[in-house]
Amino acid sequence: MNAATETTPIERNAELPTWFGVGGRADALARPASVEAVADLVRTHEHIRVLGDGANLLVDDEGVDGLVLSLEHLNSAEFLEDSTVRVGAGVKLPALILESIRRGFAGLEGFAGIPATLGGAIAMNAGGAWGQIADVIRAVRVVDHEGGIHTTARDEIGFGYRRSGLVGSIIVSADLALKPGDPSALRDRLKEVMAYKKNTQPMADRSAGCVFKNPVVAGERVSAGALIDHSGCKGLRVGSAHVSELHANFILIDPGGTARDAIELMDAVEQRVRDAQGITLEREVVIWRRGR
Repeated sequence: MNAATETTPIERNAELPTWFGVGGRADALARPASVEAVADLVRTHEHIRVLGDGANLLVDDEGVDGLVLSLEHLNSAEFLEDSTVRVGAGVKLPALILESIRRGFAGLEGFAGIPATLGGAIAMNAGGAWGQIADVIRAVRVVDHEGGIHTTARDEIGFGYRRSGLVGSIIVSADLALKPGDPSALRDRLKEVMAYKKNTQPMADRSAGCVFKNPVVAGERVSAGALIDHSGCKGLRVGSAHVSELHANFILIDPGGTARDAIELMDAVEQRVRDAQGITLEREVVIWRRGR
């Protein structure tokens, strides 16, 4: 038994909670309690996947191999006097937004309604109409593929649309550069953002948010949801999965459904948009399969 196994228990055939509520299990799952424990596991395991809040993830029904790391124990948040917040990767973004508002720290309220841990939000540079998470990053601490621990400044990361320049590294914490704000005004702003999303997105249903990235067409980024809608995909169904009637870039899965139905539906939507619009969509939802 190696040292990492002694300090961080490995769960076998472990459930992987996702917002879709379907999919298989993990052959192995670890919940490291510190950054050093994450580094130890990286040094002793070849194939590692990182589980955030499961909000942008679809796990194949056959489950996944390798070692899955849940960073749920890296959940500290330190609010500093200069409006910097030092946050662990396992902190859930909605809870962080509420606490920031309560303390009068402005800058996160536009991310209301995004279900993610901070680490997951940074990894995919989550965002929407009110900005992207890269806008508030000061520095990110990571564990690299060899188990080294490094801190990288915002300008050195290379953020882009729905991506970061941290591929291959495990995000363990970040410093966020926020601003002083009035808690009452920030709460009002939060309510405005949430009201808009509730009216335009199926937030109460079993989904993982937007399935496809907004593509660039003729030099401009256009709505994937509009492309899907105009291709006649609203309501399209494969087995237990269907395209939302409220927002075409959301796929919903019936209780007791399967990940395979959702994957086949994504394939069908991509084909319809390609046939109707001549545009190839890129998936925003991450799919975990064995051997990949």
